[in-house]
Amino acid sequence: MKKYIIAGLLVWLPLAITIWVLLWILGLMDSVFQTLLGAATAVLPASAHALLDRLSAIPGLGVLTLLTMMLLTGVFVANIVGQWWLRQWDRILSNIPIVKSIYTSVKQVSDTLFSSSGQAFREAVLVEYPRRDSWTIAFVTGRPSGEVASRLGEAAGPQHEFVSLYVPTTPNPTSGFFLMAPRADVRPLGMSVDEALKYIISMGVVAPPSTPH
Repeated sequence: MKKYIIAGLLVWLPLAITIWVLLWILGLMDSVFQTLLGAATAVLPASAHALLDRLSAIPGLGVLTLLTMMLLTGVFVANIVGQWWLRQWDRILSNIPIVKSIYTSVKQVSDTLFSSSGQAFREAVLVEYPRRDSWTIAFVTGRPSGEVASRLGEAAGPQHEFVSLYVPTTPNPTSGFFLMAPRADVRPLGMSVDEALKYIISMGVVAPPSTPH
């Protein structure tokens, strides 16, 4: 009985978690759409409220609308005119107190992570952490810069190249630790970032295939 229950659990658990994650994402997008409809209700005349109510009752419309908005925004900012408007928008938000601190920080992080030319989260490595002869998987997020880079150069010598590392925790990789270590002290891995994340989340159970050196 116990063996059969566990076998059934192994079949249904991944499916249930996948459905739960998808429903959470759809619910988040739908809540954003409802917020936009609420703002439109406050601005538009009362004659348009009935139409907005009917739109809010259509299932899946919020997801479709937000995806369409992101697609059209991406197409718009991909040309010269869109880039100019984007710079003006950034300049306006960068001059608003409090807002500029949040917006600028989030924009810098998102540009670094999702830029096709960036190096953040493009490489998985092994690093000794939290003590010597104890190894864990980390992701290279770039190289130290500014005062930090100069201080590290003074301490270790200019011949040592340092890298910035993100060490995720298990089983929740969204939290972790930020380290700066000499490039010579980390060992590159042939596995992809996706394979490394699966390895971390599964606590070493789901091992990626061996990559020939």
